[in-house]
Amino acid sequence: MRKTPKLAAGIAAAALVMSGAGIALGTATAVADTTSACVQTKHVDYNPGIESFWITHTYDKSIDVTTAAPGTLVTYKLVVGTTSIGNPYVNRITDFPPPGFDKPVKTVVTAYHAGTGEQAVEVTSEPDAGGWKVTSTGWFVNSGYPVTAEFTYKVPSSVTDGQQVLSGGMSAGGTVGSGSDQPSMGVCFTGRGANPGEALLGSLDQGGLGSSQNQLSSTGSVTDTIANVIKRLMGS
Repeated sequence: MRKTPKLAAGIAAAALVMSGAGIALGTATAVADTTSACVQTKHVDYNPGIESFWITHTYDKSIDVTTAAPGTLVTYKLVVGTTSIGNPYVNRITDFPPPGFDKPVKTVVTAYHAGTGEQAVEVTSEPDAGGWKVTSTGWFVNSGYPVTAEFTYKVPSSVTDGQQVLSGGMSAGGTVGSGSDQPSMGVCFTGRGANPGEALLGSLDQGGLGSSQNQLSSTGSVTDTIANVIKRLMGS
């Protein structure tokens, strides 16, 4: 197959990054120390009060990474459950990402379905009071089956190396007692510079060689990144 200039240049750039990765990674992935205030998980036990005083619902929010570079993807996992008797139904889960984040590029809900058990389904999120929500006629919840919503966002270019990026909290709605606003459940990651593979994909995007959306992992694996670059170039 004849190599086009674009293909040859892309493969050459990939090879260059791979050959220098052992040296470059020593500095490219260095990040500022995080403080105890930058936490990746939050948990709340919630008692609705007099309307169902014997019921305790649980809320969890977490982020899948401790550091992330602009252009990579981060996922916030929101879990609504109960430790008590009763079978509440949750019909809305809202995530409040950090300021400056655009609409989620992907949203997945995992919930119990009668006859089939837990199922993970990709859904469409909608704006909700400054956040993004997923809705249903009612996700069944009991002490063994919480409902989980995962919101994946692209880290905006405004995030800088060493910056601690704090999200907002979460909110849920449903049958009596299961709905609650939890604004204090913000979780945090620290911004970092792009590693060689991420920088390469960013350059390819700027050069019109294809979108890197959904292909930049926040872990920044150089090997995976180079493989993706070559596959994309070979298919162009």
